[in-house]
Amino acid sequence: MSITQQYLLDSYRAQSLGEPAPPAPGTHDWQVVREWRDERQFRAVLAGRPALRRKRIRHALSRWLPSRRRATG
Repeated sequence: MSITQQYLLDSYRAQSLGEPAPPAPGTHDWQVVREWRDERQFRAVLAGRPALRRKRIRHALSRWLPSRRRATG
């Protein structure tokens, strides 16, 4: 059963029981991602590690993506 089919079935059940409809699939995806990231950062701080890892991602991306400074200079 797909996510859409499950959502339609849950909506039908809620309507027949007079309950509010469930949220559509994907409605809260970004909120979940943000909360997961915050939890990871919190656990890193408790473990004594740096919380932010943006530099590692930028460094990894710089290997594959050409820099604007290098391309124009």
